[in-house]
Amino acid sequence: MISCLSLSSYSFCEKIALKKYRRCVKRGCIKRPQVVSGAKKDGFGLRVFVLSDLHTDYPENMAWVRSLSTKRHEKDVLLVAGDVAEMYDNFILTMSLLKERFEYVFFVPGNHDLWCRWETEDFDSLEKLNKLLDACKQLGVETNPAVIDGLGIIPLFSWYHESFDREDDIVGVRIPSLDMACKDFHACKWPGNLSNRDTSLALYFDLMNEKNQNTVKQIQSTCSQIITFSHFVPRQELCPEKRMLFYPKLPKIIGSDWLEDRIRSIHGVESSSLACHVFGHTHFCWDAVVDAIRYVQAPLAYPRERKRRMNGGTLSMSQMSDATTNRSFVRDSDRAMASCAWFCCNRSKSDSSLRVWNGLARTELLKARSHNEHILEAGDV
Repeated sequence: MISCLSLSSYSFCEKIALKKYRRCVKRGCIKRPQVVSGAKKDGFGLRVFVLSDLHTDYPENMAWVRSLSTKRHEKDVLLVAGDVAEMYDNFILTMSLLKERFEYVFFVPGNHDLWCRWETEDFDSLEKLNKLLDACKQLGVETNPAVIDGLGIIPLFSWYHESFDREDDIVGVRIPSLDMACKDFHACKWPGNLSNRDTSLALYFDLMNEKNQNTVKQIQSTCSQIITFSHFVPRQELCPEKRMLFYPKLPKIIGSDWLEDRIRSIHGVESSSLACHVFGHTHFCWDAVVDAIRYVQAPLAYPRERKRRMNGGTLSMSQMSDATTNRSFVRDSDRAMASCAWFCCNRSKSDSSLRVWNGLARTELLKARSHNEHILEAGDV
């Protein structure tokens, strides 16, 4: 029996506008499993940490990376779901520091990683992408699918497209255009056949995954448990509704339908209790099961977001363990930040499936956050 923590002790409950919902929380109707220490304990084997949106161009975030122990994670795996740094030199330094601390580091690029506005060399975003992938290879950072201790890990390249957004637009208010709000339209430089204004980039990045199809098939046939990860969002349900966003057009620049199709082709249409996909980009902490796949986001985000708690509550050392396979999955964020009790999942030897304990359901999550806590400036995404 897994003990759960009621959210009644969590500080944002004081901000809940709906009295009925507040009473529900106080009575313990909404629960999350207990958060346990991320420290290795007897019986834990391979540990997988996930993290996105490091943005180490900010000195505070680079200092956080430097503060990670050089001993504690020397046998662990880290999945970096994009937006490491805008500047190439900061990217190299960050990934070098992470590789010194973790035995295995996997990476997929985010949009900030491909910005070119401050680079000293003259290259476009595709040239910078290849430059980053070459650097990862030299550093020993994995950007291709691999199997670690029987666990399949599959990085997925992706980009966003406007048609991903199918929610009705907000009307009656003046909303800045994507060109004005999103810095990608100015900070990225694409060859003439690629553009943020159509599906060309999303298709281009999705096709980059084709070269790994033979490896993916091998992983599917040999691994009972697979983690896929991307920078961009695979489903619109994994973003708050437009009425909760400071910039309601945000869903047009966050995700891709082709990404979700590829995830389903890997985990299966019906999927299983062991299927998991990690993503980033929106800076919202997230943990939800949608159509039998668990979706997790654990961003470091911007310093000002952490101070104002704009990213929905950052994660302290939270862990999912699998007693049967002797493996645990951990999401790591700054322990000095305000912690948020997200999950701890265990599987007993008598249980044939990994029990997934969700965070708040989407509608509950929206009720539980004030409007200001869901502010996210599109230009910073």
